[in-house]
Amino acid sequence: MSQYTRTISDRIIGINHPAYVIAEIGINHNGSMDIAKKLIDHAANAGCDAVKFQKRTPELCVPEEQKNILRETPWGLITYLEYRHRVEFDLTQYREIDAHCKQRNIHWFASCWDQPSVDFINQFEPVCYKIASASLTDDQLLKHTADTGKPLILSTGMSTLEQIDHAVRILPMDNLILTHSTSTYPCPTEQLNLKMILELARKYPCPVGYSGHETGLQTTLAAVVLGACLIERHITLDRSMWGSDQSASVEPHGFARLVRDIRTVERALGDGVKTVYDEEKKIINKLRRHC
Repeated sequence: MSQYTRTISDRIIGINHPAYVIAEIGINHNGSMDIAKKLIDHAANAGCDAVKFQKRTPELCVPEEQKNILRETPWGLITYLEYRHRVEFDLTQYREIDAHCKQRNIHWFASCWDQPSVDFINQFEPVCYKIASASLTDDQLLKHTADTGKPLILSTGMSTLEQIDHAVRILPMDNLILTHSTSTYPCPTEQLNLKMILELARKYPCPVGYSGHETGLQTTLAAVVLGACLIERHITLDRSMWGSDQSASVEPHGFARLVRDIRTVERALGDGVKTVYDEEKKIINKLRRHC
């Protein structure tokens, strides 16, 4: 298991340190600042370390052939391009997000899907950047994000080891954290392949985390047991809400249980050094035969 560490703001990321827990808001706010603030509050109340958003420039990120496709949305039947604009926050709204996260003492950052979005988020001095699985093969975006000098979290869903190798060669290793992920929403249990956490930790000299899209919490706890030093799950007010990521998300009460149980598992794992505890010594004479 990799013993390498990285630092995100005031937090050390690595084995034998508490897992850095990220509640991904993504676009589960559906363009509503009220929902976004409620999700930030729930994440902070649950004990999460950070919330994460997604930032796109729709004209750059939406393929030409999809821009005018009509889609049923809460705003009626609109084009896919218009929908993408509806779920993007502007500068004033991100200032609100920044202020609210500071008030709640929780980190925030974003996965940026294009270079102008990196520059937009950079004005807020984020604690780090996330590079989404879908962007792992975008060399120019990887280089541009690395140029910020911020810690980088690279998700590895829908990627081959060869593609991961290529991305890792582009990015500065001393600033890198990898996360194992499977990019299906929600992800069937048999496709989680959690042992890849061990393989990535064996193969790359950096901390390894887990970005999950499954339903339920047990498998995310298993990722912690396997050594994931960073945990990311989507958060939602209600899994039945409209939106593509809602069904693979965790509701507030579930997120609170998840963080609680992660901390319990971490305490239970200990340090791997065999110890006879004082409580055990009290009953040695009572239970142990001396031959």
